Amino acid sequence: MAEIRRRKQEAGGDEDAACMGPSITEAEKRNSSAADSSDHDLPDRWKNWVIRGIFTWIMICGFALIIYGGPLALMVTTLLVQVKCFQEIISIGYQVYRIHGLPWFRSLSWYFLLTSNYFFYGENLVDYFGVVINRVEYLKFLVTYHRFLSFALYCIGFVWFVLSLVKKYYMKQFSLFAWTHVSLLIVVTQSYLIIQNIFEGLIWFIVPVSMIICNDVMAYMFGFFFGKTPLIKLSPKKTWEGFIGGGFATVLFGLLFSYILCHYQYFVCPIVYSEELGSMSMTCQPSYLFTPQDYSLKVLGIGKTISVFPFIWHSIALSLFSSIIGPFGGFFASGFKRAFKIKDFGDMIPGHGGIMDRFDCQFLMATFVNVYISSFIRTPSPSKLLTQIYNLKPEQQLQIYSALKENLFDLLT
Repeated sequence: MAEIRRRKQEAGGDEDAACMGPSITEAEKRNSSAADSSDHDLPDRWKNWVIRGIFTWIMICGFALIIYGGPLALMVTTLLVQVKCFQEIISIGYQVYRIHGLPWFRSLSWYFLLTSNYFFYGENLVDYFGVVINRVEYLKFLVTYHRFLSFALYCIGFVWFVLSLVKKYYMKQFSLFAWTHVSLLIVVTQSYLIIQNIFEGLIWFIVPVSMIICNDVMAYMFGFFFGKTPLIKLSPKKTWEGFIGGGFATVLFGLLFSYILCHYQYFVCPIVYSEELGSMSMTCQPSYLFTPQDYSLKVLGIGKTISVFPFIWHSIALSLFSSIIGPFGGFFASGFKRAFKIKDFGDMIPGHGGIMDRFDCQFLMATFVNVYISSFIRTPSPSKLLTQIYNLKPEQQLQIYSALKENLFDLLT
């Protein structure tokens, strides 16, 4: 009888629980399923599109604010981006080789980064501010022997690395040593070229960077809405429709954006040190490239004259490179990530990945712009020549002075 009574009580308890509604576990299951259904109202593809779009606009607005901050803000930002990209690449190398407790690897990597920056950024300072630095007695030594000091610092790191070798880790240590140097080549060298481009005039930095951004955004948009034909196996999501649509959009954007910037001295003047102001100056008489020129065109036998900034023709070359060759920087990065079975270099920017994921094409573009300027645009700089003359012995400076005096006298008479 007691057993029967116990069973009735249990049955009653169950019935009461049923009357009171579902159990807590069942309610939680329903809530979670409702949350899941609400999450699935927007497909993952569109979620990524929304998140990517929001943070794209945030980055564009941030870039505009940095430009407003001037050349110094751009240079500091370039340095910070360089450091972050280097950190992401080095971290991948450390994880790939799975070495924990390896002596001095991280310290050596950052030491070589500092040494490289001392060399490259010092080269820029010597090139553009050597005349001023030479007049400060205690800095003259740093200018005169800059390359020797840089090499001495590198030798210290080299000896440090050799002394840190451990017998059972030889192969992995040398692999990481090579990894560090390749990272320096990709990141530090390119940022050095970016700084050089900035000194030639902000337009040589802003326009190429904006072209890469435009190409990346428009290729994504065209590929998202119209993409059907795969472009390359390294990036299955890349399509010919996105590649071609992004290319046309980049050329049109480059023409319009370049035309606007050519009207402002702030963007077109080289950055030079003004002895009168005692600071960097961005005022000048715009050069031939940024002064409207008349061009005669004949269409169907009808002649017409148009006025165009010569820089516009150069912007076409820049836009073609950014839309045809520039994406291969991204493909290279995709291949690198696939080789080590990682999705992104980092997770700093939602919807985009790490900093390196956003700047993989920019570094390749920076190199092209620097080569383009040195090949077709740049002329000898008086400040650089003066820096070299100040490094000569007094009798050699007098020899140059006499030669210039005779030459100028002949020209005037």
